[in-house]
Amino acid sequence: MRGFSRDRAEVLAEYIIDTGATVRATAKVFRISKSTVHKDVTERLFNINRELYYKVDTVLQKNKSERHIRGGLATRKKYKGE
Repeated sequence: MRGFSRDRAEVLAEYIIDTGATVRATAKVFRISKSTVHKDVTERLFNINRELYYKVDTVLQKNKSERHIRGGLATRKKYKGE
C-alpha cells in the first residue's frame, strides 16, 4: 500500500500542476475522495518529492484565492436557472 500511495501522490500532483484542477475536480477524475487527494498532495507528497510539493502548493494556493469567485458564479448560475 505504501508504494501505491507514493505513486498515486505523484500522479495526482502532476495532474493538478498540468491542468490547474482543484482538489474536488481531481478527486472526481480519479474517483477517490477529496480528503484522500488533499492528504496525498499536501502531507504525503512533502515527504516523497519536495520539488513537486512546492509546485502543487502554488496551484492549490491560486485555487484557494479564487474560490470565492467560483462560488459566486455558481450561485449566480443557480438562481438564473442555467
